[in-house]
Amino acid sequence: MLSIFWGAMIAATAVQIAVPVASPTASCPSGSTVLPAGLSGWARSVPLAAGVSAGDAPALPIGSGVRATLVATSTLRLAQASGKAGTPAGFGGVFTLSVATRGRYRIALGSGAWIDVVAGDRIVASATHGHGPACSPIRKMVDFDLAPGRYQVQFTGSKTATLSLMAARVAS
Repeated sequence: MLSIFWGAMIAATAVQIAVPVASPTASCPSGSTVLPAGLSGWARSVPLAAGVSAGDAPALPIGSGVRATLVATSTLRLAQASGKAGTPAGFGGVFTLSVATRGRYRIALGSGAWIDVVAGDRIVASATHGHGPACSPIRKMVDFDLAPGRYQVQFTGSKTATLSLMAARVAS
């Protein structure tokens, strides 16, 4: 019985080692930036101040990187309670996302934060999520299957007042 347990532990460890993910200790050549297909706009990011609610939420562009200035979590007025609100001392923000074509959309983050996409009165379930690739500035990627319409994108749980992010349509 113990040999099965240890065999499973070794196999799980091997899988974790075999998958390259973003890591601050990764051995990356100086100045290297590897971006996944469809996220090249990350390199041309623009500053954008987050809203505190849907009423003042700026539009999140699709295909362009953003250096978001977030607000204190205690000031947020979210359309739906976040799946992970973070600490009162943390930061977050609200943006709108306008989708013209049905498909899978990815939201990529440069640091840790919780992402909720809200449609009307419900939080949209994520389709997939994972880490950014090794040697890239992307820490987290979350995909959502979205129909045409306008959505709110809520970020909570950031430890810093700035967050690099990007929304992109995923090629089908």
